[in-house]
Amino acid sequence: SMVMSEKERLNTAYHESGHAVVGRLVPDHDPVYKVSIIPRGRALGVTMFLPEEDRYSLSRQSILSQICSLYGGRIAEELTLGKDGVTTGASNDIQRATEMARNMVTKWGLSDELGPLLYSEDEGEVFLGRSAASQAKSVSGDTAVAIDREVRKIIDGCYERATKILTDNRHLLDLMKDALMEYETIDQAQINDIMEGRKPRPPASWSDSNNSGSDSSSGSAEKQSTTEEKSNPIGGPASEH
Repeated sequence: SMVMSEKERLNTAYHESGHAVVGRLVPDHDPVYKVSIIPRGRALGVTMFLPEEDRYSLSRQSILSQICSLYGGRIAEELTLGKDGVTTGASNDIQRATEMARNMVTKWGLSDELGPLLYSEDEGEVFLGRSAASQAKSVSGDTAVAIDREVRKIIDGCYERATKILTDNRHLLDLMKDALMEYETIDQAQINDIMEGRKPRPPASWSDSNNSGSDSSSGSAEKQSTTEEKSNPIGGPASEH
C-alpha cells in the first residue's frame, strides 16, 4: 500500500471537483450526491451520481452531458496543473467517454451524418483504439473514416463545452477543492452550498467523528490503501466518475 502525498491529494481534489461541477452545470445529468478523495480500490477519489428515477433509456442530451462530466476531471487538472501536469488518472474516464461517443454513432443512431443505422455488431465492449472496421464486418473504409470523424466531433464538442464551464466557474472548482482538502468527503448539502458560491457547512458526521477522537483528514487518508495507478471506478451507468 502507499500513502497519498499532499500533492496527490490536491490533484485528486481538483480532479473530482471537475467531475462534480460539470455534472451539476450540464442539463439532464443525474444529481451529484457525494464527492470523496479517500482512496478506495484502484481509485484515488470518486464522484457519485444518484439517478432521481430509474432510467431505461437515455436521451442524446443526457449522453452528451455524461461525456462532458467524464472529461471534467482531466480538464480540471489541465486548468490547475497545466498541460504538462495532467496525470493518467483520467484513463478510465477517457475510455468510457469514447465508448459512449462511438455507441452514439454506431449503435444508437444519434449521429446526424451517419443517421439511424447500425454500423457495428455487438462483440462485447469497444475499447479505445479499436478501429471501427474491426468491430463491424460490413463497414466500408469510407464509412469507418466517417465514424471516426463523428466520434471525434462529439468528443471535441463535449471537451470544449466542459472546458468553458470550468473556466467560467473556476471559483466553484476552487471552493470544492478546498472543502475536499478539509473534509475529504462532502455530501449533497455541502455540494449545494458550494454551487451557490458559499463556503460549505461541515458534513453532518464531521463533529461526531472529531469528538470521538478520529484522525483528521491526512490521518484518515493514510489509513486507506491504493495502487499506484489512479483510475476512477465504474459502478454502473454514469453512477461514479
